[in-house]
Amino acid sequence: MSTAAIAKEKEQLLDDVRQVLASTEELLNATIDDGSQQSKELRKRLADKLTVAKAKLVEAEQVVVGKAKEAVKATDQYVHENPWKSISIAAGVGFLLGMLVSRR
Repeated sequence: MSTAAIAKEKEQLLDDVRQVLASTEELLNATIDDGSQQSKELRKRLADKLTVAKAKLVEAEQVVVGKAKEAVKATDQYVHENPWKSISIAAGVGFLLGMLVSRR
């Protein structure tokens, strides 16, 4: 699996987590009228867990962005250190993709 595909899947996962957190927060706000003690305790625990989950999501986003920047920097450095090898690899990949596309 390519680095781009992995990054895309991580971004999709982060989006899914954001949606779950938003839905949970909406549910929490929708049940605010329920006045029983048990529901108040449940809302408080849920609110605390939402806060922790949001903090962890921010940390995960920072890690993903950091790793993506590292990958870009490493790729850039490799291309600068090995320009002809990089051109050859790109040409080979382009040739193979051209062959696959032309068969259809």
